[in-house]
This record gives sequence, C-alpha cells and structure tokens, in this order.
Amino acid sequence: MSRTYLVATRNAHKLQEIQDLLKGLEIQVLSLTDAGITRQPAEDSLEVFGSFEGNSLAKARYYRIRSDLPTIADDSGLCVDALDGAPGIHSRRFAPPEVRGDDDEDSANNRWLLDRLRGVPEERRGAHYRCALALVDEHRTLLVHGSVHGRIGFAPLGSNGFGYDPLFVVHGGDSTFGELSPEVKAERSHRADAIRRLRPWLA
Repeated sequence: MSRTYLVATRNAHKLQEIQDLLKGLEIQVLSLTDAGITRQPAEDSLEVFGSFEGNSLAKARYYRIRSDLPTIADDSGLCVDALDGAPGIHSRRFAPPEVRGDDDEDSANNRWLLDRLRGVPEERRGAHYRCALALVDEHRTLLVHGSVHGRIGFAPLGSNGFGYDPLFVVHGGDSTFGELSPEVKAERSHRADAIRRLRPWLA
C-alpha cells in the first residue's frame, strides 16, 4: 500500500513542479486543497526565520500538525551576488508595494530586480537559486538542499516557469529557465536537485 504525503504549498506552480518531480515513486501526493486544509491567518506568520531552512521546517511542522500526514515543504529563492545575496528569503515579496503598481507579483519582482541591477555588467550578474526541502513525519525530520547557478539577464525571456525564471540564465548556456521546457528545467533546477536528494528517503 502506497504512503500518502502532503505537499505544503499554496503556490500552484510550485505544487505542480514538486508533484512532477515525485512521479515514479510508489506514493500518493496530496495538495493542501486535496487534504481539505483551508487557509488560516497563522499561515502568514510561518516564514519569519532568517534562513530557507528555518522557513521550510516551520511550514512542514505546521502542516504536519494540521493534517496528521507526512509533510513536505520547501522554501526557496534567488540569491544575486551583486545584491549581497538578495532577494534571498524575501524573493516572493521583493518588490516594495509602492512600486508594484498594476503588475502581478512575479512581474513586479522581475522589474524591481532589473532596476536594482541597472548598469551592472554581465560578469557581475552572477546568481544562484537555492532550495531547502523539509520532510516531517511521525518518526523523523529531514532537511535536504538543492541549488543551481547562473546569472541574471538584461530582459525577461520565455514564458515558461514562474518567479524569476524569465531572468535566470542557467550556467553553461544562454537560455533562461523561462525558455526551457518543463522537462529540461526539471533536470537542472534547484528544486529538482533537492528532490533528487529526498527521493531515496521516500522510496
């Protein structure tokens, strides 16, 4: 009988990516909606730690208690060398509210990042994505990491992916994550790297 795991995110893009990366394992993967876990005000105060690891563990522990299911949660973000590692753990809320305007969250964040890097030459636009992935069940707490290196382009390219993907040019190539197919990104992304480290424990 396959075991059921909860993926603790309300981000539809991230959920789909994690579900796809877990395919092939003899497990059942539920979303928060599948498990009937409605949004509560306490969720807004989970990501208060100063590290990806602290935030992912907080989410996994919180939803493990609410669901009574083994829970997988991640916290991930973009770290830009020229910005001393920013936006980092603030990747999702990088653009200040006053500059967001009518843009959606991803567009505002990308526009704000390009603005912060205006005038920075290509050789100084190095960046990496980081992912901390936590698994909490009745017996154990696991934490694995993943990363992928590259640089920030000068304009958004591609319509695939989400977040900063249209700006992130993968090391060793000229394509952004936004230009890569989901299958290719699944082989190279920070989240894929972390899931590869988690799969043996799930298997």
